[in-house]
Amino acid sequence: MSIRLYALEGCPWCEKVHDALADAGIEYETTWVDALHSDRDEVKRVSGQRGVPVLVDEERGVTMAESANVMEYVERTLA
Repeated sequence: MSIRLYALEGCPWCEKVHDALADAGIEYETTWVDALHSDRDEVKRVSGQRGVPVLVDEERGVTMAESANVMEYVERTLA
């Protein structure tokens, strides 16, 4: 799978990104992260920070955070 979303269960910003991906019909995998920022080493490794959501598009070499940026990317590039 070339699209991966790092998300936190119950995070409203993560849910918005999930909805945008689903509405666009994009297949992706979700990696659920721990609620504690200090336990988000994988997110830090791929994005340089520990916040979510983070979208990784391996095919295009894109990694991005911030839900508004991710949703715009989904609409402009992936949809």
